[in-house]
Amino acid sequence: MNRTIPLILAVALFMENMDSTVIATSLPAIAVDIQTSPIALKLALTAYLVSLAIFIPISGWMADRFGAKNIFRAAIAVFVAGSIACAISDSLLAFVISRFLQGIGGAMMTPVGRLVLVRATPKSELVSAMSWLTVPALVGPLVGPPIGGFITTYFTWHWIFLINVPIGLIGIWLATRFLPETEPMENPPLDVVGFVLSGLAASGVVFGLSVVSLPALPPMAGFMTVMVGLVSGALYLAHARRAKNPLLALELFRNQVFRSSVLGGSLFRIGIGAVPFLLPLMFQIGFGLTPFQSGMITFVSAIGAIGMKFVTALIFRVAGFRRVLIIGSLVAAASIGINGLFTPDTPYLVMLAALLIGGFIRSMFFTGVNALSYAEVSTEDTSKATPITAVFQQLSIALGVAVAGGILEVSTSVHGGPLTLTDFHKAFFIVAAISAAAALSFIRLAPDAGNAVSGHGRLTAPKTLEPVIPPGS
Repeated sequence: MNRTIPLILAVALFMENMDSTVIATSLPAIAVDIQTSPIALKLALTAYLVSLAIFIPISGWMADRFGAKNIFRAAIAVFVAGSIACAISDSLLAFVISRFLQGIGGAMMTPVGRLVLVRATPKSELVSAMSWLTVPALVGPLVGPPIGGFITTYFTWHWIFLINVPIGLIGIWLATRFLPETEPMENPPLDVVGFVLSGLAASGVVFGLSVVSLPALPPMAGFMTVMVGLVSGALYLAHARRAKNPLLALELFRNQVFRSSVLGGSLFRIGIGAVPFLLPLMFQIGFGLTPFQSGMITFVSAIGAIGMKFVTALIFRVAGFRRVLIIGSLVAAASIGINGLFTPDTPYLVMLAALLIGGFIRSMFFTGVNALSYAEVSTEDTSKATPITAVFQQLSIALGVAVAGGILEVSTSVHGGPLTLTDFHKAFFIVAAISAAAALSFIRLAPDAGNAVSGHGRLTAPKTLEPVIPPGS
């Protein structure tokens, strides 16, 4: 197999995944420099995720219309431009807008990169190609926290964004030099109405929940924004029933397996979205650690995620989707809740072990959920399922950040003081309970759900589990 293509595409995924973990470690330092609070900076995390949710649905249409290689290179350029804008931001508003610009590039990089890979790789070699693509992408979360903490502690936080410039330029050059040329394809006209309505729905709900308890804005502003999002979502549902080629094909939710995987996975990702926001803040504000010390603790979760990738297929082949996802969601939720028991007196080895095991379990859970999403989707409908799963993934992670920040804000307003360790503990317990509710979605699955993908009940190992796992999940 030609490993050049997946490794080039992995450059973009590495940059995107590292960036998201770097900023979480550096939030307190950024907040001090631009004169805002760490909780208020959740708007920057949310803005990036909302941008992904808005623009991911049109990434496939853009690639077909203008050529996947062209869009992939343009996406890297936009991401780099957003990184530079973040580095020179001197206010919360400027930083939020810059992160939104970064999100536009990120929304195109990952799905278009996968599209380039699938079209350039024979099906018989797709499993190996996906492995080369996903593992380098997981290195980003592995090195992001310690690198971000080191740069923030010993240099300035601005450099965590500027390091994307040389990486992005190398990626553009490699893509130009080695990726195959992709001609534009004929595709249906863009569902402009659906794009506007779905964008308003995603941004309205998530952004409204993020600002509803911020002291800088009246609560009514957040509630009104949420209402705009809900109304837009209802209008999109009506539009999708009438449109010939809707942006998001919601009829796929009639399939029980697809519905359970998307909704159950979304519930669990609320907790996953909250952890990268809460954990560095707790270590730095509640424990008094430096960003570098915080990053050296949190990065072990990524080690667990990478390690589990190599044995997950066997686990699902032996036990099946339903059993593994029910038990896995509960155990993984417990691994989130256990963070609420950490104190400055907790031995570092105990915290590292808990985070490592949590990374193992959560990686297994997400691998199964992502694969199950495609288990009963026909080949013709795969392109319809991909944007739906991607949008719900990003929305649920964004909601996790919004919910976690809201819990901290409510808790501090109740006791009338600054953030305390108890506030973080409450937040971890609540988001863990939300994640545990995902098990209810999988209880309704049939015992043989997804067996064609997992290979459960057969002697041969599955060959279709890994290719349908979105990189970075």
